[in-house]
Amino acid sequence: MSKMLKMHKAVLLALYGASAAAVFIPGMATAQTTTAPAATPATSVTPVTEPGMQTATIIGSRRVNSSATETPLPIDFISISKSAEQGGQFDLAQTLANISPSFNSTRQTGADGADLVDSAALRGLGSDQTLVLVNGKRRHTVALVNLFGARNRGNTGTDLNAIPVMAISNVQVLRDGAAAQYGSDAIAGVMDITLKKSLGCEASFGYSQYSAGDGKNYLPSAYCGIALGEKGVLGITVEYTDRGRSNRADPGNPRTIGDTKMTGPTVYLNGEVPNGGSDKLYFTLGTQQRKASSAAFARGGIGSDDIPSRNSAAMYPNGFVPYINGDINDIYGTIGYKWDIGEWRADLSQTYGFNELKYTTSNTLNASIANKDLLAGGKGISPNRFDAGGFSFSQATTNLDFSRFFDGFMNGVNVAFGAEYRRENYKIFAGEPGSYNDVDGVGFGGNAGSQGFPGFQPGDRTDKNRNSVAAYVDVETDVTKRFKVQTAMRGERYSDFGSTLTGKLAASYKVSDEMLVRGSVSTGFRAPSLQQVYFSSTFTDFISGKPMDVVLAPNGGAIANAAGIPKLKDETSKNYTFGLTYKPTNAFSMTADLYRIDIADRIVLSGRFDADNYPALGAALSALGVGQAQFFVNSVNTKTQGLDLTASHKTSLGSGKLSTYLGFNYSKTEVTKVQAPPSLRGYEDVLLSERERLFIEQGGPRMKATLTFNYDQGSWASEFKIIHYGSQTLGTFSGTAAGVPNAYYEPKTSADVALTYAFNDTTKLTVGGNNVFNVKPTRQDPNETDNGFYYDSVQFGLGGASYFIKLWKKF
Repeated sequence: MSKMLKMHKAVLLALYGASAAAVFIPGMATAQTTTAPAATPATSVTPVTEPGMQTATIIGSRRVNSSATETPLPIDFISISKSAEQGGQFDLAQTLANISPSFNSTRQTGADGADLVDSAALRGLGSDQTLVLVNGKRRHTVALVNLFGARNRGNTGTDLNAIPVMAISNVQVLRDGAAAQYGSDAIAGVMDITLKKSLGCEASFGYSQYSAGDGKNYLPSAYCGIALGEKGVLGITVEYTDRGRSNRADPGNPRTIGDTKMTGPTVYLNGEVPNGGSDKLYFTLGTQQRKASSAAFARGGIGSDDIPSRNSAAMYPNGFVPYINGDINDIYGTIGYKWDIGEWRADLSQTYGFNELKYTTSNTLNASIANKDLLAGGKGISPNRFDAGGFSFSQATTNLDFSRFFDGFMNGVNVAFGAEYRRENYKIFAGEPGSYNDVDGVGFGGNAGSQGFPGFQPGDRTDKNRNSVAAYVDVETDVTKRFKVQTAMRGERYSDFGSTLTGKLAASYKVSDEMLVRGSVSTGFRAPSLQQVYFSSTFTDFISGKPMDVVLAPNGGAIANAAGIPKLKDETSKNYTFGLTYKPTNAFSMTADLYRIDIADRIVLSGRFDADNYPALGAALSALGVGQAQFFVNSVNTKTQGLDLTASHKTSLGSGKLSTYLGFNYSKTEVTKVQAPPSLRGYEDVLLSERERLFIEQGGPRMKATLTFNYDQGSWASEFKIIHYGSQTLGTFSGTAAGVPNAYYEPKTSADVALTYAFNDTTKLTVGGNNVFNVKPTRQDPNETDNGFYYDSVQFGLGGASYFIKLWKKF
C-alpha cells in the first residue's frame, strides 16, 4: 500500500479519582456516570449531543439518545477541547496519562520497536486487553508486538498517537469488562474516541522542549468544519508532528537514551450527510505517515571487545550508536448508513484499518561483512545502512446493528442485536541480505546482521489471514424508575481457534436522588492476535563467546511443535464491579468502584529454552540448527483487584471560579498460577522467570492519583496539577537467585502548571511546564535494568522537566 498520511488510533481515558476528595473537599463534580459539571474542561462531562447532531450514543449502551445516568456501568467522559487549545502534552497518550489515574502510557527507550509506538493500557493490564473504538467502531491494533521494555511485553496494542488531539471532541471510557457487548479485547475496559463534527475553524501552534535544552517539539494543528448541503458537515483536521530526540546519558557516554525522534503529517476527515428524517450517511477517514528514529545500545571502539565482533576500527574507531528507524504508515476508515425500519433503528457499516512498520538501521554495520573485507586485505568496511524488513497488519470489519425501545414493558426496555464479520491479515517481510547474513562464517569474528537491529530473514516471511463472525443481543430494562438491569450475550467463531460465548449482567439502583449503587458481573475473552501467533524472528547471539542462533518461533512451526507448545487459544476472563455515585448538589459529585478481573490462560512470551535448561529439547533444537528458542504460549493465570475513585468540585472564589478534581486508582495484579504445557512441566522457572513475572505484575505503578486546580478570572485562566505515582518493583537481569535484589522504584510526585490569557473569545495564549520540579525515577544499577540506563521507562519517563507555549485561534 502507498505511504499515505498515517493514522493511528488513540484515546484511552478514564477519570478515576480519590475518595480523599470527599474528605478534604466538601463537594466535587465527577466525570463519571452523572451529568454534573466537572472540575476542568479536560475532565468535564460533555454534552452527549453536539450541536447539529440528531442522535447520540453512550458507550456501554445501545439505547439511542441515552444519557450517562441511564446505564448501570461506570462510564467516564473526558472533553478534549481544553487539551487541544491549552494542553502542554502534544500527543493523545501523554495527554490522557496526565488526566486519568487508571490510564498508563510511558514512552519507552532502549526497547527496539517499542520505542517507536507508545502503547497504552488500563488498570495495570496489557495494552491488548483494552478495546479502542472510534465513533463507536472498532479500531485496528498496530502490527508491532512489544518484545522489550518495561511495559506491555508480548502485547500488541492501539497507537493512540495516530489521532490528533485537535480532531477529538471527547473520549468515553467504559471501566468494565465488555466482551459480551463489543467482542475480543474488552477485558480491562473500552475506550471510545468521538471525533468532531462541528462547524467553524480553529488552529493551534505549540512548541515545547525539555529544561535540558533538547527534545524540541513543534506541533502545528488545524481543524475546519464545513457544511455539506443543508444539514451535513465535514470536519477536516491536519497536523504535523516534529519532535526532536532527547538524550539523558552522562557526558562522555556514547549512549543515546531518551525520547524517540518523530516527524510526519496526519490528516483526518469525519462527517455525516442526512438523507431525510433520521437517515444519514456517516464516514471517517484518517491517515498518518510517521518517521521515527530511536537509538540502540552503544558499541565500543578501539580497545574494546566490540572489535571485530560488533564494530570495525576502520569505520567507527571511537565507537558508535546504531539507530533503529521506522516508517510507520497507518490508515483508518469507516463508512456507514443509519436508517429506520419501522420502529427499529438500523446501522450498517464497513471499517478498515491498516498499520505498517518498515525498519531501517543507520549509523551501523554488519560486522561479518567488515571482518570479511578486512581478512581479504581491505580496510574492513561494511555498508552503514540496511533495510531490515518489517511487518503489517490489516483489519476489515463489517457491522449490522438493530435497536428499538419498547415503552410498554415495565418502565421501558431497549432491545439491540446485531452481527459482525471481521477479516485480519498479518505479514512479515524480509530485509536485505546484509541486514541478517553472516558472510565471514559463524564464529569467525564478526557478528551477523546489522548492529542494533538484525533484519528479518527469508524464513521469517509471513502472510497469514483469519476471519471471525459474531452475533450479539443486548437488553436494557428499566424495571422501575429507580432500578435498571442490563443483560448481554455474544457468541463468536474464529477460523483459527474456534468459538467462544460470553455474557454480562449489570444493574443499578437509585437509593435516593443523590445516591446510586451499581454492579456487574461478566465473562470475557481476548483472541490471540495474529502477531502473537505468527511473529518470527531469527538472530545470532554470542553467549560466553560462542555464537548461538536464537529463534522467536511462531506458534505451530517446526520448533514450537518440537518443544510441545500447543496451539494458542483465547484468554478468558471473569469481571466483577461494584460501586456507587453520589451527587448531593450540582457543584459536587463523586464515584467509587471496586473491581476484580480474573484472567485465565494469559498469553506470555516465554524465556529462552536451550539444551542446558531443557535437555529434552536440546536434540530437537540441534537438528533444526537452533541454539535457543522462545515462544508465545498460554501459560499464566492472573488476578487484578482495584479501586477507582473520582471527585470534583466547582465554586466561586473571589471574582473568579475555582474547579478542583481529584482522582485515584489502585490496581494490583498477581500471577496466581503458571500453567506449563505437558512438555514444559518442571521448567516453569524458565517459562516465566521472576523478572518476567514482575513485568506482568508491576510494569505500571500500582497506584496513581491526580489532583487538579483550575482558577479562571476574567481573561486569565490557570491550572496546577499534581500527579502522584506509586512504587514499582521490577526484576533485574541477574535476578535474586544470583544475589542481586530487585529494582525498587520509590513513589514519586510530578507537577504541571499552565497560565492562559484570552485576548478575546477566539484567541488564547498559554505558557506552562510539565514535571516542573524535574522529578525522575529512582536510580538503579544500569547493568541490571532492561534498557541499560539508570532507570527503566517507568512512572513518568526519563525526560525530566519541560516547558511549552501554545497559541490557539478560532476563525
